[in-house]
Amino acid sequence: MSIKKRMTYLAIADSFIVLFSIYIGYFILHPYINVFTNKMLLISAITIQIAHHFFAWRFGLYRKAWSYASIGELKSIFQAVTLTIAIVAAVQFTLTQDIYLRALFLTWMLHILMLGGSRLSWRLFRDTINYREDKEAKRTMIVGAGQAGSMIVRQVLQNADSGMKPVLFVDDDRAKQGLEIFDVKVVGGTKQIPHFVKDNNIEKIVIAIPSMDKQQMADLMKLCIETGVQTQTIPRIEDLMTGKVSVNDMQDVKIEDLLGRDEVQLDLKAIADKLTDKTILVTGAGGSIGSEICRQVCAFKPSRLILLGHGESSIYNIDMELRQKVSTDIEIIPIIADVQDRMRIFDIVSDYKPDVMYHAAAHKHVPLMEANPMEAVKNNIFGTKNVAEAADTFGVPYFVMVSTDKAVNPPNIMGATKRFAEMIVQNLAKDSETKFAAVRFGNVLGSRGSVVPLFKQQIAKGGPVTITDPEMTRYFMTIPEASRLVIQAGTLAAGGEVFVLDMGEPVKIVDLAKNLIKLSGYSEEEIGIEYSGIRPGEKLFEELLNENERQSEYVFPKIFVGKAEPVSQLEMEFVLSKLLEMNNKELKETLVGLANRKIPSIDREVTTV
Repeated sequence: MSIKKRMTYLAIADSFIVLFSIYIGYFILHPYINVFTNKMLLISAITIQIAHHFFAWRFGLYRKAWSYASIGELKSIFQAVTLTIAIVAAVQFTLTQDIYLRALFLTWMLHILMLGGSRLSWRLFRDTINYREDKEAKRTMIVGAGQAGSMIVRQVLQNADSGMKPVLFVDDDRAKQGLEIFDVKVVGGTKQIPHFVKDNNIEKIVIAIPSMDKQQMADLMKLCIETGVQTQTIPRIEDLMTGKVSVNDMQDVKIEDLLGRDEVQLDLKAIADKLTDKTILVTGAGGSIGSEICRQVCAFKPSRLILLGHGESSIYNIDMELRQKVSTDIEIIPIIADVQDRMRIFDIVSDYKPDVMYHAAAHKHVPLMEANPMEAVKNNIFGTKNVAEAADTFGVPYFVMVSTDKAVNPPNIMGATKRFAEMIVQNLAKDSETKFAAVRFGNVLGSRGSVVPLFKQQIAKGGPVTITDPEMTRYFMTIPEASRLVIQAGTLAAGGEVFVLDMGEPVKIVDLAKNLIKLSGYSEEEIGIEYSGIRPGEKLFEELLNENERQSEYVFPKIFVGKAEPVSQLEMEFVLSKLLEMNNKELKETLVGLANRKIPSIDREVTTV
């Protein structure tokens, strides 16, 4: 039914209700008076009609979705009716210097009862015809007996296709325990969830506590998925209340949710000052981190965004995505180029003269780079050198390199090349007008190098999930969180800093795998976990800083500066001149030793040059 038809039908129905209320009210008090010929009653009836429709429109009584009526809608009815009767009383007093109080009070009561009753009857009618028991519906526990939880149960009762059958509420508020909401009982607190799941054959859990902070929510989610039951969270309560989404839009708990990290509040003004109406260049723009940096940057409306990458397909994908999503005022320029091609990189920077450069292009896979060390050298070291020196040569104001926690005390070629790349950036910062900085963080959930996509593939195939070692731990961060903090760190750069992102507590890979298995609806016994042994170049534990670099104070929430010391320019140039001539063994020994400051032989060679 169209909104115009709906409003017309409601207005007609209300007209009958209003007339019935005033005439019945007068008839009850004065049964012997001819109510149809009484002049004052006729004036009052006309006044109440006009006033009612005015206030009904004013308080939105014709626009409300009465199928979901609640206290708010009844309040609107009360206000509209009370003001309507007040207008009638004012007219009566003006004409007769008297107010028929008893008649108006009775009319007021009948008006509210009939108006509210008509709306409630419609809701009950809709609920009755829409409800049919779904025998396939999952027995569902609702965690949270507040407004959100009540809204979920109400929508389930109105939606036969929800696939849920609310069986019980769980809430830590003792005042609610023992109560019933829509005939669903609040049985106890969250600590008893495993017990309630077992005793009531619960097949699904819905967490409906939107006010809970991220860490509390993560702990609650872990408790729920430990039961082996499908666990979901609600959409935004505002969207549920307005009908924008329904219970069919429940969201499965994701592995990122279990990190329990509160979203950092960015300094939007500082970022806008650096990015708005500026030209931004992102290398590695087709990768998981580079592409997310591009998405985040677009929110600040740069004039131009240059997407630079070596992979044709990945650059095409992010280019098409951004063109569909962002303002047409942003000029998006996709460029296929290899950071190892020095002349090409210099030409691009010279032509476009970016205001900010984010260097996210790199080889990141530890075992692959152990098998192909020269490729790591050419891409991570010489590629960074080309991009950074182009920024320095053409006076790019800000340059931010995306680094990794694997650059700390690296035993592998990938981490060593990233540490060397940091040194290049630090050395350039000494005598450059460009403000250079590097940003270190650990594993990023969902990125191409993350274990999560691999685990999901293994689970989808029925297992087993393979893990290198039961004690293997890593720091984890989501892609959007890491990208936002990279952009924020860029605003803090004064020149030569190595910013380190606070990654929270490290996570055991085996725990991550177990949670993914449970989130996928399986038990550990069904999928299985196998240990394959540590791969070449891997460490059991990653670090964000070594002991000499540690600095306790944050320069921004979740960001602090590591005191990473660069090597001398002479030493670095000497190593650079020798790298391409070395064999794989010499490459690794030299770079790992340099990154860990354990190569006195090179110091002696440099001294004699």
